[in-house]
Amino acid sequence: MGLPKKLTEQQMKFAYELITNEGRKTATQCAIDAGFAKDSARQYASKLQNPKLYPLVVKHMGVLREEWQRKYEVTYERHIAELGKIRQSALSKGAWSAAVNAEVARGKAAGLYIEQKIIRTGKLED
Repeated sequence: MGLPKKLTEQQMKFAYELITNEGRKTATQCAIDAGFAKDSARQYASKLQNPKLYPLVVKHMGVLREEWQRKYEVTYERHIAELGKIRQSALSKGAWSAAVNAEVARGKAAGLYIEQKIIRTGKLED
């Protein structure tokens, strides 16, 4: 029995479900959503993540994960630009509080604000 040369629709859907719902759905639930039978979904979910049994599925999951991370990557520049857009949108709608909050968040991200906490221990009288 040789390894398959290409992925099935179910395998691709499982990989997509698993990567896009990471931390929100179990692998078993992703297998069910991909069309695997409920009684065997747990076994399929486990097997499909095994590179020795299904190297193409694991490789596809790696490619999807890289694409997903690139698409939603948080960088300093992107973060500051997005907060600037939020501020401008809030200003144009007259939402002054939201605009101020967005600008403060930009300042914090840029390191302009230093948050300092003093924790004292002992009795209140001291």
